[in-house]
Amino acid sequence: KCAHLRLVCQAEQKPYYTSKLWWCGITFLGLGEVGNFTAYGFAPVTLVAPLGCVSVIGSAFISVFFLKKTMRTADILGGALTITGTYLLVTFAPIVPQEITARQVQNYLVSWPFLVYSILEIIIFCILLYFYKRKAVKHIVVLLMMVALLASLTVIAVKAVSSMIALSVKGKMQLTYSVFYVMSILMATSCAFQIKFLNQAMHLYEATAVVPINFVLSTSSAIISGVIFYREFQGAALLSVFMFLFGCLLSSLGVIIIARNKTEKHLQIPFIDCGHIPGQKLTGKIQPGSHSSCYGTLNKEDDSVKRQS
Repeated sequence: KCAHLRLVCQAEQKPYYTSKLWWCGITFLGLGEVGNFTAYGFAPVTLVAPLGCVSVIGSAFISVFFLKKTMRTADILGGALTITGTYLLVTFAPIVPQEITARQVQNYLVSWPFLVYSILEIIIFCILLYFYKRKAVKHIVVLLMMVALLASLTVIAVKAVSSMIALSVKGKMQLTYSVFYVMSILMATSCAFQIKFLNQAMHLYEATAVVPINFVLSTSSAIISGVIFYREFQGAALLSVFMFLFGCLLSSLGVIIIARNKTEKHLQIPFIDCGHIPGQKLTGKIQPGSHSSCYGTLNKEDDSVKRQS
């Protein structure tokens, strides 16, 4: 974002991919996703997925320095709630063995809880897809619900692939099993369709609405999939489960407060100065016509004709 803003202010417009700052941001973004992928191989799904709230806090506070945003009271409150929720997540996360072998993944895939969960998820997704395609219903909840349903499959596949790669690196070869490639294909396919629907939501709605709703829905579906597929809360104490869910609630509430819409100030002047539009050399004023809702340019000739009439 900072790179795009800098390029707009330059006299000579250049493509964004020529900016070193843009490539620096993309590199850090890629490294972050690699770290996120690796984390699934060493920590429970129910812990890694909610910790995505840290990126929202980081974006809110870093934007103050790089994008010169104003720090709001809501940002501080949301950050405090999210940090508190993160502490509860880490403290009360389920303690389960993280070395998931290929044989375990095969057994999980044919277990009856996951089969029932998969059938319900497919039915719900097909219903949402029907309304999206046939009825042209593109409500933000419909789009992000489909993203969340796909995210649950992505998380399951990422956890399996990451764990099998980690075990293979340690000397316990898992890459010879066909389930590794099945989960890799599932991971890539679900990610691709997630991007499709999420991109559609970003085109139709403001990011301040998409970010919190997507975080809450995707995190909830990831936690449910971790509980059902990997049985991460099996044998956990009721108090630990309650405190963990309370931490998720605080983190989600903090994200919503940080990403909520800001109040925009409306211009009090009835015209737009074209001289302030980047890349435009016009100096005239544009203002609404007196007898129509469209916009037009008033020049001296039109003004003189009106005076004579």
